[in-house]
Amino acid sequence: MKKKAAFYTLGCKVNFCETESLQVLFEKAGFRITSFKDQADVYIINTCTVTGQSDHKSRKAIRRARKRSPDAIIVATGCYAQGEPEQIRQMDTADLIIGNQGRETLPDLVESLQRGKLLNLVTSHRAGKGFELLPPAGRRGRTRGFLKVQEGCNQLCSYCVVPRVRGPLRSMPPEEVMLRARTLIDSGCRELVLTGVHLGLYGTDLQDVSLAALLKDLEEIPGLLRLRLSSLEPSDINSELVEQISSSKLICPHLHIPLQSGDGEILRLMNRPYEPVEYLYLAKWLKQEIPGLSLSTDVIVGFPGESEKHHQRSLKLISDIGFSRLHVFKYSSRPDTAAADFPGQLPNQVKEKRSSQMIELGEEMASEYRKQFLGTIQPVLVEKVVPYAYGEGFTPHYLWVRINTSIKGIHWRGSEVNARLDQDEGSHIRAAYTKSKRTGKNPVREK
Repeated sequence: MKKKAAFYTLGCKVNFCETESLQVLFEKAGFRITSFKDQADVYIINTCTVTGQSDHKSRKAIRRARKRSPDAIIVATGCYAQGEPEQIRQMDTADLIIGNQGRETLPDLVESLQRGKLLNLVTSHRAGKGFELLPPAGRRGRTRGFLKVQEGCNQLCSYCVVPRVRGPLRSMPPEEVMLRARTLIDSGCRELVLTGVHLGLYGTDLQDVSLAALLKDLEEIPGLLRLRLSSLEPSDINSELVEQISSSKLICPHLHIPLQSGDGEILRLMNRPYEPVEYLYLAKWLKQEIPGLSLSTDVIVGFPGESEKHHQRSLKLISDIGFSRLHVFKYSSRPDTAAADFPGQLPNQVKEKRSSQMIELGEEMASEYRKQFLGTIQPVLVEKVVPYAYGEGFTPHYLWVRINTSIKGIHWRGSEVNARLDQDEGSHIRAAYTKSKRTGKNPVREK
């Protein structure tokens, strides 16, 4: 009987992409992948450390796995494991701590472990160390595939622990990216999502390589229907990249560009290399060049020294820009970061109040953005089908749509169908299948 391996992932899309790659590794080694809720022989927890809450959730998942299967092998990997292996060791729960590198032979390592004898394989990141080449994260039948093409960050924002746990900038060679992209498409993926810790700087550590050039090459792969970018830093967006996005038939008109604060003084304390007005002009330019653009962002509230005036300036700038989605984070002090020692650390109740105000603004903006598409016909790449009920999927603008269906929708999964968007339900937009052509605010750039 095959041994069973269960996975639990916290954090960003990079982590989820890596977990899928690790699942492929274990499948090739003869393991059967099962739910984290089930009994398993091995549990792999891909941890996150972006906030103190992420640390807590990571520890909780490790303990939950041990409680579920006392005799199983427990593996802690990912960013919290990389940054705080000693904290995990003191839990006396995990059997292996491995961090963010050296996981290419993880199934063999697991097979060699002895229960009760902790093995800590976390090593510090070194400049010049190559890209960790885990297998392509393509699972048969998956409509959307994640492809990590870049790793590490050199930006050193004052609040962020990522450079310490992810190491310096590294890019996957373009020929390897193309090979993996074809593998994903051959497995059934119709949409590729490019991910990276600092994706916009892809290729800066290679010769004559850029993100824009990579996108151009990827568009030539037969069978690819959509390309999506996970996250870009404001300072990395140039005219070459915008031209590639705006002229493309495949690149989705959806960009996630972290703002973090709408106040210049706070941005400087954060060591973010732009001013609020520069971000505002960038957003206006992008919306002009990419009609109907879905622009989402991250914002941190309650940063050390943030006054009520700073917070109000953030609210105003964000409102003026008009985002399609807002991800709000309460500042969390991280070890070995500059901001941890800044004066003016704010109490939790202040962070909670400002977070609530920011979330409310984000919900209002998201609703306004969705409304402009009601009554239009949009292409939906169907990811899930409930027979005789509905099919669900994303539009290119990253709107989650539920299409009412009957027998005709049974085979929609993996297909792009046109739907008339009728009613905003908050969590999704209710729609009806149609054979009519697409309409609306230039939803697809015709050539």
